[in-house]
Amino acid sequence: MNSITMALNADELIMSALREDITSEDITTNSVMREYQKGEVELICKQDGIIAGLDVFKRVFELLDGKTEFEIRVKDGDAVRAGDKIATVRGDIRVLLSGERTALNFLQRMSGIATYTNSVVKLLEGSKTKLLDTRKTTPNMRVFEKYAVRVGGGCNHRYNLSDGILLKDNHIGAAGGVKEAVKMAKEYAPFVRKIEIEVENLDMLKEALDAGADIIMLDNMSAEDMREAVRCASGRAETECSGNVTRENIAQLKDIGVDYISSGALTHSAPIMDLSLKNLHAVTER
Repeated sequence: MNSITMALNADELIMSALREDITSEDITTNSVMREYQKGEVELICKQDGIIAGLDVFKRVFELLDGKTEFEIRVKDGDAVRAGDKIATVRGDIRVLLSGERTALNFLQRMSGIATYTNSVVKLLEGSKTKLLDTRKTTPNMRVFEKYAVRVGGGCNHRYNLSDGILLKDNHIGAAGGVKEAVKMAKEYAPFVRKIEIEVENLDMLKEALDAGADIIMLDNMSAEDMREAVRCASGRAETECSGNVTRENIAQLKDIGVDYISSGALTHSAPIMDLSLKNLHAVTER
């Protein structure tokens, strides 16, 4: 994330996380460290994976003290191995202690998503299909989690409800049918917006295509029906496969020929990557 993105989208969220962890003071740190003492601590990787969120990790400490210094030996998207010392952080020991958990929470979560995403992307190698995330993100973590998906090699679906039109089953029910939903969306939305609609069978697919939908989401359809749907939609609309897609079953979808596969698991089921701040000690001022 660049500095503008950080200031506009991330700083408020990072500060909220810090306030959650420090209501008035860090009573433990203040009890053992009564005044300023410069120190340094090492960021150590405890398992193999893809690192993501280093700028967010840094920003936690910078918001506590802008004089905090960093020596970072990798960049977002790099593969790291268990035992790697990937960074050193120097500054007020009180800041290093108070910011530790929040900084690691962001970095571990984002690196876990990047690592999981990367493992799924590799299963789609050799196909034209792009891997997408969803809106199934942790509340107030979306900007970080969707960034981590990109770092892992995936692509972002719409960021939020203002970002794109996706007519799902309940929208279709509210509108009175597929044809009606697409018609209403075309009348309401700016002409530059694509219209995506979710279908559950081939009859709904035909209706969506005839109504002029731009993207068809094939939701929980059989592999045989999805292949037929891709054939029918060719040249008329892009196709997206969705519905309980995980690392364990995505290989079965690789050769169907859809343009996109979306997976909520990228953000809601990725385990964290184990990282730790260790070997904190005082240092002499330079």
